[in-house]
Amino acid sequence: MTKPKSTGTVFHVGGGDARQTLAGFLRAKLDGASWSRVQKLVRSRHVMIHGNICTDVARRLQDGEVVKVLPEAAVAPPRADDVKIVHVDDAVVVVEKPAGLTTTRHAEERDWPARRRQVQPTLDELLPSVVQRFIDGRSRRAPTPRGGPPRGGQERTGPRRLPPVRAVHRIDRETSGLLVFARTVPAERILAEQFRAHTTQRRYLAICVGRVEAGTIISNLVRDRGDGRRGSADGEEGKRSVTHVVPVEHFGNDYTLVECRLETGRTHQIRIHMAESGHPVCGERVYSAPRGAELVDRSQAARVALHAADLGFVHPVTGEEMQFSSPLPTDIVLLIKRLRGLGAGRRGVRRPPARLQEAHPDSPHGDGTPSEHRSAGPPPEMAPPLPADDAPDVGDDDHLDAD
Repeated sequence: MTKPKSTGTVFHVGGGDARQTLAGFLRAKLDGASWSRVQKLVRSRHVMIHGNICTDVARRLQDGEVVKVLPEAAVAPPRADDVKIVHVDDAVVVVEKPAGLTTTRHAEERDWPARRRQVQPTLDELLPSVVQRFIDGRSRRAPTPRGGPPRGGQERTGPRRLPPVRAVHRIDRETSGLLVFARTVPAERILAEQFRAHTTQRRYLAICVGRVEAGTIISNLVRDRGDGRRGSADGEEGKRSVTHVVPVEHFGNDYTLVECRLETGRTHQIRIHMAESGHPVCGERVYSAPRGAELVDRSQAARVALHAADLGFVHPVTGEEMQFSSPLPTDIVLLIKRLRGLGAGRRGVRRPPARLQEAHPDSPHGDGTPSEHRSAGPPPEMAPPLPADDAPDVGDDDHLDAD
């Protein structure tokens, strides 16, 4: 029987394999594997399709899909209980998305039967019930008016149809942090226009390879830079993309905790810009940079170390300026602590953690960045390449109609 490699064994679904069940496909690819062995692999979270864990042995494969058999069982995906409600009212809901959860269903998946979708639900599918539980819990905690009926009126019987939330922007599956969803059609329209006009405020924290200096990265991003992946064009083709970068803490010369403020919001913008400047985000498996001078990431980050820390927008009904902040999640905090230990005794900027939530008012951009230049720092010394991601680029757009 073929054994999975240390990083996983990858199989590409060709035209002749389409419509096969996952179990049948794997039994043919894994020489000598029994039906029971294949079923155990799938049901114990050892198999991914297009980067998503699949536990359905009867799932029918499509031409062009990528199947990966993992050497170790993947961790369970986030559940509804892992989604934190930060703010909710009749028009909007702001949440903290955990890493590992896709924001919204991709177009090719929308016609999947319910059984397949429930294997790994998306945030917008989980959120209506999360919001309802949050509202119900808040109502139960509120005091009952003297002499009045219980809050919420008469007790409901039978299942309720929960109104859907409406996504107006996305962050990548492996990125954690803040997202806003609309709860009405008018709110969706107004919020979407703010994202299209780039009037929202978005601040990300990332751990990147190398010693990153302050700067503003500007390029035109295209869907295919010449190797089938998104990236910066050499000419005027593509969409103008601007990322302001400020180092928050250097871990020697090996890694840097950086603050990235988006002036535009394109697909994978931060990941591409940091990689092309010579400082890929730790845990990155798609974008390594610069082309021809790739790096080894020894941080052992379990996922892309990127967190949507701040989000600001104008409320679509009240016109109020809304500002929200999200602390770094536990996995990134632990990674920082470990990198501090590795960098102990080396020269580097050390700033107290409290500065992670502070603004930089002296900057002309309001975020501490100096005058505009293209790169966040010089390319580091050449090193062996990062392993390429086996799944195709199906990342999320920052706002839903952007490239």
